[in-house]
Amino acid sequence: MKYTGYLFVHFIGEGPEGEQIYFSLSRDGLHWQDLNGGSPVLRSDIGEMGVRDPFLIRSPWQKEGQPRYYLIATDLRIEAGKGWHAAQYEGSRDIIVWESENLVDWSAPAAHTVAVKGAGCAWAPEAIYDEEKDAILLFWASMVRLPGDEAWKQRIYASYTKDFKSFTEPFLYLESKNHVIDTTVIRVKGGYYRYSKDETEKNIRVDFSTSLNPEGFRQIGSDTLKDLYGVEGPEIFPFNDREEWCLLVDRFAAGKGYLPLVTDNLSSGHFQVLEDAQFDMGQTRKRHGGVLNITEEEFRRLEERY
Repeated sequence: MKYTGYLFVHFIGEGPEGEQIYFSLSRDGLHWQDLNGGSPVLRSDIGEMGVRDPFLIRSPWQKEGQPRYYLIATDLRIEAGKGWHAAQYEGSRDIIVWESENLVDWSAPAAHTVAVKGAGCAWAPEAIYDEEKDAILLFWASMVRLPGDEAWKQRIYASYTKDFKSFTEPFLYLESKNHVIDTTVIRVKGGYYRYSKDETEKNIRVDFSTSLNPEGFRQIGSDTLKDLYGVEGPEIFPFNDREEWCLLVDRFAAGKGYLPLVTDNLSSGHFQVLEDAQFDMGQTRKRHGGVLNITEEEFRRLEERY
């Protein structure tokens, strides 16, 4: 496919309408236009009655040439007043899923339990197609206390699906000595780069593998990411018109929203940290979301509808 634009799905914060799904469009991946007048495009009226950390994936399979898209999100509404302790240790084990065939007409939200029994939450679900298994790898963060643990710990779990309705048994996908959340994976020629938030150090770590097998990943050093404190929600996507990539990190500690980092060499771990004048994230402060490269037809359809 030839992609000419980008769709960013995200939430905007803990306000009354903040923990719902917002859409933004961009031509260059750095300057964003809020859609739907800056109001939510999708709302969850099930589960926790709010959603955070949305992610959008294009199905690798088409039925009679008809595309399909899945939008997944954390079932969580902090604004309701439960607090972060309850959200981590007594939260929903579900993810919320919407489906669409055109990016503008969406199904009703559906809740699906994915986390292991006893988990305290299922945060920031994302997904990527695994060609070797011809299935979609779904992964998320869960607070879990395993046998032998002295305390609870955030780990990344995963499951396989083909329709976001049925899922294989969850398995441990990523664990480190510290709490780890907010994982995103990108496929490039030669393998996969995985970016995750070290929840203890409050920065982003990156590792690489030639396959999606969790045992194959090896950490890559990155002074750029090591020195960026107080960031989360990493999202990475390729630019449509050149061999470069954009890594977005949410500056939650400073309350500034997303910051773009650009590189032409993912293996180096080095990113150019853009200055404020080099990007425009739009009128709303965008929180943890996902970016999908889209075609001209998809871009125009979204622009016309919203």
